[in-house]
Amino acid sequence: MSKLPKTDNIFISGPAGRLEALLESPQEGETIGGAVICHPHPQHGGTMQNKVAHTLARAFVAKGFAALRFNFRGVGRSAGEFDEGEGEVQDALAAVRMMRDRVGAEKLWLAGFSFGAAIAIHAADEARPSGLVSVAPAISRVSKRMGLQTDCPWLIIQGDEDELVAVADTIAFVNELDPGPELQIFGGTDHFFHGKLPRLRHAVEAFVDAH
Repeated sequence: MSKLPKTDNIFISGPAGRLEALLESPQEGETIGGAVICHPHPQHGGTMQNKVAHTLARAFVAKGFAALRFNFRGVGRSAGEFDEGEGEVQDALAAVRMMRDRVGAEKLWLAGFSFGAAIAIHAADEARPSGLVSVAPAISRVSKRMGLQTDCPWLIIQGDEDELVAVADTIAFVNELDPGPELQIFGGTDHFFHGKLPRLRHAVEAFVDAH
């Protein structure tokens, strides 16, 4: 059984004030890079403690990365207030800068769930990450602002019974991109991946291994 990660409760400097964050890193061995994980919608109970965000963090730590989860502005002990996704992209970029200062720029991945997946996709335009993992991305938020596809390995994971993000919309979105991300559709899976978190973690770990 893998050891629990080293955990530090920290604050990072954000554009609307300080952001509450949780930095996890491997107990043993060299840290090979960093990952920034974005949580689901702040106005629907989303925080950095969300189970899918937690699963993403543990997947990256298992692969030797330091993983940073943070609360968007106005969530938990983070300063500021909800900004309809605009300010939240800037929050994510502040988290990326902090991680690059700490672990270097060589390997920095972005990941997110639902609203957080959309924010990570938009932040990738400027952040230029080494890789991108999007779990049940809020396609309506992505497609309205999508520029050129980020030039890095990109995995989208979607449940076929997602009650909030229609799998058909995700497939249509992916088909419009060239070369397009890798899309994995989990059968019998809802938006929150109930009962499927171990499979989700394995899929992310395998994708990181492959890239």
